[in-house]
Formats: sequence, structure tokens, C-alpha cells
Amino acid sequence: MQIKFASYNIHKAVGLDRRRDPERILTVLREIDADVVALQEVDRRFGRRMSALPLDAIHTTTDYVPVPLTMKPDSLGWHGNAILVRKGIELLQAEAVPLPVLEPRGAIRADLSLDGQRFRVVGMHLDLSGLRRRLQVRSVLAHVHDCEADVPTVMMGDLNEWSAGGGCFREFHAPWHVLAPGRSFPSRRPLARLDRIIVSEQWAVLGTNVHHSPLAAIGSDHLPVFASLELPKK
Repeated sequence: MQIKFASYNIHKAVGLDRRRDPERILTVLREIDADVVALQEVDRRFGRRMSALPLDAIHTTTDYVPVPLTMKPDSLGWHGNAILVRKGIELLQAEAVPLPVLEPRGAIRADLSLDGQRFRVVGMHLDLSGLRRRLQVRSVLAHVHDCEADVPTVMMGDLNEWSAGGGCFREFHAPWHVLAPGRSFPSRRPLARLDRIIVSEQWAVLGTNVHHSPLAAIGSDHLPVFASLELPKK
């Protein structure tokens, strides 16, 4: 079973041209054509924290369904984090993951099923503080460890970690495998691998990359990253 995962910090759909353009973000998502997408900065920060991506547009112009996690009627995600799954993938369970925070950061978890195979996805956006990031990774790992079922897991998001392999990445011990799809920030001239995908030992990694199309280069300050993964037959 092959599944494509992607992570994208959409910067509230505000591009480098300073225009808020949800359709541009949705077009980029269609370009990537992943099965599961973790989004960061999907909701506006103030007021009613409205989603930067209209729900009706997601349903009518993409093949995705948002995982229901929001605690606010106009929001799409939890502290700006959202998960989109391709239609046909079954949602089994979803919840917010509590993190130690000073900034409005967060993480979310969804258990999904495809063709009878259960798997888990965690989307996250970590703190700017190095110490806080490490504490947040520990919280995410503890949450996954305490889940009722031990299933193939993918964690992904904007980790805000500039170190190539140190910092909060030191918290991911075996059997976790930290993937570095490539430089994703800033989008016009990428220098840093801030956006990462972390996989459990059950997955075979078929390939990873950064999606660098003309629209993605201006649609947000981050470029999307993705990984094609495979599970062995049951």
C-alpha cells in the first residue's frame, strides 16, 4: 500500500505578493496530489480565527475532506493546524495534542484507515524556542505512545528547527526516522529544512521532495514537502 503524505505551512494563504489567495493554495494542493496533508497556519490568528481556506472551496475544488478538530465555528484547525484526507480514507479518531506553549502553537492527531489498514498521522507547528521545541516533541511522542493502538505513524509539520540533525531532532530515537525532504524556507530562495516528516519503522520510504512550482514559490513563505511511503501487505 502506497500513501503520499505532504506538509504545508500556508501562512494564512498570504503570499509573498502580500495577497491572501486561498485558491492559489488549493491549486498548489492539487499540484502535490497527496493522500494526506498536514497544514499549518491555516486559520487567521485574531478575532474569530476564521479559516484562510473556505470549507466549501475545499469540498468543491479538491478531493479532500478536513478532519474535524476545530473548537471554533469559523476555524478549520486547532491552533492553526489542520489535516486533509483524500475522499475514501476513513477517519477513525481525531483529537488535539496538548503541548507546553508560550506561543499559539499546537499539534493534532488523526487515526485513519485505508483498505482495512489503520495508520496514524500527527500534524504539528513547533515553537521558535529551542528548549520549548524539545519539550513539545516529548509531549507529542508521549501522546503517541499512550494511544490505544500501536500502528504505523507519520508525524509532519513546521518544526522551526534550523539545525540539520540536532536540536529537537535529538528527541526522535529509534525506531523513528526523521526525513529531510529538502530546503523549504524561505520559499523564494530556500535555505532551511524547517518542514520535516518523521516516520515509524513500519514504513518503507519510496521518496521525498520539496514541491517547488511557480505558484508554490509565491503562495506562502514556506514550500510544501512530501513523502511517498509504503506499507507491506498484511
